[in-house]
Amino acid sequence: MKTQTNSPATGDVLRYTAFSSDPSGGNPAGVVLDASALDDSARLAIAAELGYSETAFLTAPPEGLGEPGRAFTLRFFSPLAEVSFCGHATVATAVALAERRGPGEFLFATPVGTVPVEVDAQLRATLTSVDPHMEDVPAETLTEALAALDWRATDLDPTFPIRIAYAGARHLILAAATRQRLSHLDYDFDRLATLMRAHDLTTVQLVWRESGTVFHVRDPFPVGGVVEDPATGAAAAALGAYLREHGLVGAAARLTLHQGADMGRPGLLGVELREGDRRVRVSGTATRIA
Repeated sequence: MKTQTNSPATGDVLRYTAFSSDPSGGNPAGVVLDASALDDSARLAIAAELGYSETAFLTAPPEGLGEPGRAFTLRFFSPLAEVSFCGHATVATAVALAERRGPGEFLFATPVGTVPVEVDAQLRATLTSVDPHMEDVPAETLTEALAALDWRATDLDPTFPIRIAYAGARHLILAAATRQRLSHLDYDFDRLATLMRAHDLTTVQLVWRESGTVFHVRDPFPVGGVVEDPATGAAAAALGAYLREHGLVGAAARLTLHQGADMGRPGLLGVELREGDRRVRVSGTATRIA
């Protein structure tokens, strides 16, 4: 993964890491605060050259959305394609804006809907997801996913139903029976990418439960041209909705997700569920990469 580029085309790209206060941890994202002069091919080229899992591009908001300077249109590009929603790049963008315009609420019109993000005085950002939903997974899809991952059915935790969860992007959720199973990730990149494209999946959310409210997660992301995403806000939102819907946590809960440690880029994601509100809140810090 590249951390710098000298191309004039990317001269206005800011680099932040999300879900970590350490630039060497969390998930790096590119942020372009004014992408009004860039068409889609230029945005894709910037994202590919930068090499991060996603780069965020800001333009003017739809008419009537929010206050001037606090509302924007936000789109996301991986090195291979546009992504419908990206949580870590949203957090990175909100913190970058808060450093320049002050903390408070920002509204982002994304391809999946309007996503509000509140940034506090300590520059901790909390995004609120769009309305989530779940889907069943056909047996043959699970069989192919396990084969691509080189997992066996016995590697799965049977208390976690197999589902595709959506909270802005689609994620296949598979729970490992042990931390050791989660720590070893050596999958067939092309085979998993083919399966994910067939089912419009953004990542596969691999999860192991440490305690009632603490989870460890990993997210293969071959459809974005990246082996693994170090910290995944969109998948965190989907996982929170999934856990609540299947009674694995309460209707109101605060969860802690550890991600990236197995890659050497540890990150920390907070997930909040509120009773009476189907949406999921995902929070974390972000810091500038020099």
